[in-house]
Amino acid sequence: MKKTLIIGASENPTRYSNIAAHRLVEHGHSIEQIGKKEGKVAGVKIETGTPQLADIDTVTLYINPAHQKNYYNYILKLKPRRIIFNPGTENPEFVTLAQQNNILTEEACTLVLLSFGAY
Repeated sequence: MKKTLIIGASENPTRYSNIAAHRLVEHGHSIEQIGKKEGKVAGVKIETGTPQLADIDTVTLYINPAHQKNYYNYILKLKPRRIIFNPGTENPEFVTLAQQNNILTEEACTLVLLSFGAY
């Protein structure tokens, strides 16, 4: 399975990013995680800042558009195949930037995609 980067990761088990991390791992996907605070979810460390990563297929966002601006260049340099804008993270400006860089975009819920086998 291809690697997914979760941006907005949290150790709080009620957060959707936390639930998504567990479900992605359960479905056999490898994950990387970036959050406000270091920690660990689904056995994978949560990094802070903009760690050097490679081979990211999908970026799934759990941060609002105002906070996404700090990650535009970082995500574009990772050259993921797609970016998933989970509910509440929709961002037309970033969608346009991503598409101009040949990155697919989806306004979807990672959890729903996984539950229907459409991830």
